[in-house]
Amino acid sequence: MASTLLSLKNVTKTFGGLRALDEVSLEIRPGEIASLVGPNGSGKTTLFNCVSGIFNPTQGEIRFRDRDLLPLSPAERCKLGIGRTFQVVRPFMKLSCLENVLVGAYFGQKNHPSEAVSEGRRLLEFVGLGERIDQPASGLRLAERKRLEIARALATRPELLLLDEVAAGLNPAEIEAMIALLREIHGQGITLLVVEHVMSLVMDISERVIVLNEGRKIADGSPRDVVNDPKVIQVYLGEEVALSEKVRG
Repeated sequence: MASTLLSLKNVTKTFGGLRALDEVSLEIRPGEIASLVGPNGSGKTTLFNCVSGIFNPTQGEIRFRDRDLLPLSPAERCKLGIGRTFQVVRPFMKLSCLENVLVGAYFGQKNHPSEAVSEGRRLLEFVGLGERIDQPASGLRLAERKRLEIARALATRPELLLLDEVAAGLNPAEIEAMIALLREIHGQGITLLVVEHVMSLVMDISERVIVLNEGRKIADGSPRDVVNDPKVIQVYLGEEVALSEKVRG
């Protein structure tokens, strides 16, 4: 197995005079759970967008399983094994939950309709929406919509799953359920890269935490090391949050 699944080298993304990403380098290893954290506007979602192909970096290199991603479209990157969810969940409201997941299933490797339907039903059961299969997505609560989006992403059969704030807006019980679901997904051999502000989730599931601030990487290490890093405490966690996470750890 390759030692690196995803590699970013000196990735910079500018929008006019704004440097949203500033020479970011990082590696994600196969089978790990890594979290990407930082203040609002630090470049986390921009990094996801560069990896998934919504836009390419202004400069730098992104490779997946040692293949250059920059010439590839978002669709080609998805078929290569990169799935993602989005910070703002937007299911197809008039479609049923199953039809939403079929969008991903047809896009993945199960192209025969009967196989796609079988896979869609299995994934909806897996994420806890088995009783909602034939119901329209418009009737789902926020936590359920997030699970639906995860099911749709899983239907593309990703090797790497980018999860953008899957716990945002959830109550404590829903966050605990989401943590359990992410562990189950990881248990199936899928590598996870998670953007999240809910530090309880980050500290619970992460093997490694990467911190961005103003587009630059300022820390990369174990959750314990990062929560004790003075730079991270100053620009993101704050003394109170850092202390609470130390106590939890």
